[in-house]
Amino acid sequence: MAIKRYIANADTTITNAFQSDLSTRGTGSNMGMSDSLEVFSIYGQTISGSSASSTAELSRILVNFPVSEMATDRTSGDLPASGSVNFFLRMFNAEHPFTVPRNFTLTASAVTKDWEEGHGLDMEGYRDLTKDGEGTNWMRATESQTWTRPGGDYDRKKHASFEQTFEHGVEDLEMNITTLVEQWIDSDSNVLGSKDNNGFIIKLSSSYESSTTDSYYTKKFFARSSEFFFRRPMIEARWDSSRRDNRSN
Repeated sequence: MAIKRYIANADTTITNAFQSDLSTRGTGSNMGMSDSLEVFSIYGQTISGSSASSTAELSRILVNFPVSEMATDRTSGDLPASGSVNFFLRMFNAEHPFTVPRNFTLTASAVTKDWEEGHGLDMEGYRDLTKDGEGTNWMRATESQTWTRPGGDYDRKKHASFEQTFEHGVEDLEMNITTLVEQWIDSDSNVLGSKDNNGFIIKLSSSYESSTTDSYYTKKFFARSSEFFFRRPMIEARWDSSRRDNRSN
């Protein structure tokens, strides 16, 4: 088995969670330079009863990879042809002192708009605001354009979305994303509709984000700026590189 890894070249967390005053949402905040990435859903922190769903707080991850490097490796022969290699999205659990949710599902979907990593660090008070400058946030993809839908634009088609269930909450993420990566590498084809590589948005699946009874707080992964190099987000290419005895022929 041969393995080649492509480390993320951009990642960040975006959120609409409340700041410490529990009245102002951190929708303008950026966390592009943080060494961890975070997904959560908080239900009814500020209002209970029938109005609680309107105050739901969410956090999502954006991560991008050097697909042009993969295309170059295929052209040079360092990466096998389509059909002879599988690609896996891998992210690694980051331990933290907060509660870890159980029995939830994460979805990784292809982002359909270009976005900027940004330079924010604050993952607690959400005080690193982009102020309509460089860096993505819950409302804006880049300095010059907003998301069509707050929280990120992504492809909802089956071929562009992948799921994984976390029974205990501390598992690593590993998804077979071969079909989408091959689409990204083959820039001359747009059969499936997700040719442009803007990376992934990783979020709780819809039924968990919209829960009206439970919170899922909080799942963290190591970011590309983590000191733990081998636990940074990556796309891992795997293929059979064995050579078999052919003397009978």
